[in-house]
Amino acid sequence: MRLATLRSAGGTMAVVVRDDAVTPIPGVADVGALLARHDWRELASSADGRAIPRGEIAPDRWAPVVPRPAKILCVGLNYRSHILEMGRGLPAHPTLFAKFATTLTGPYDDIVVSARASAAVDWEAELAIVIGREAADVDDGDAADAIAGFTVLNDISMRDWQNRTVEWLQGKNFARTTPVGPVMRTADEFSLGARIRCEVEGEIVQDAATDDLVFSPAELVSYVSRILPLAPGDIIATGTPGGVGHARTPARYLRDGDELVTAVDGLGELRNRIRFEAD
Repeated sequence: MRLATLRSAGGTMAVVVRDDAVTPIPGVADVGALLARHDWRELASSADGRAIPRGEIAPDRWAPVVPRPAKILCVGLNYRSHILEMGRGLPAHPTLFAKFATTLTGPYDDIVVSARASAAVDWEAELAIVIGREAADVDDGDAADAIAGFTVLNDISMRDWQNRTVEWLQGKNFARTTPVGPVMRTADEFSLGARIRCEVEGEIVQDAATDDLVFSPAELVSYVSRILPLAPGDIIATGTPGGVGHARTPARYLRDGDELVTAVDGLGELRNRIRFEAD
């Protein structure tokens, strides 16, 4: 089952996504609100209202799949290929940092950055976990059961800000720079090993298998749950594979007008245009 959040005149609405149409889930504002209900699967699968043909849905109507998660945890250095290109050893424990909901933007929205703010805007294609029930201090088995599904995320990073200190938060939290979506596919319909790719202006810059992770989704959920309780709708970004612009020689960064495409097989793709505002 695929779920998404659409913008509407009155706010947003959660929908079930099928091949040619979407069906609204009555009375549910977004996927995060849906997952907060214990009967979310039954509610979504029984939605039978008027279907909206996908061809009638403008790209800017697609919202972040969970617009306001209580927590967004991100994992650095989790793909073996990326760790090696950065010249590091494999970690013993996940490297974590936080994002805030204000960083999220829709799967087809422009990503707008002040030209004065950053001159080193980089891409990071990621598979993201969406939590489906409360999870606190759980083992790997229970952690897997707490995963509602998976989606696509690009952890756009301002490398000049990120590398000002040893902490990464300031380079990861610029407003409306993290596209996520377009759908969440339930965990029973997705398996690790799917390809993850990123393109800049039609050039493939990242291409890997999602089973190249050092720490699996269940291991990440379990690890995070020992630090803080996870709630329905929370997002964990599982890390990026090799091919980021900052690791290239010379380094390469996103430019005004670049089209950025981020895809995971079976989950769909993000398609975002980079815009630099004049000072």
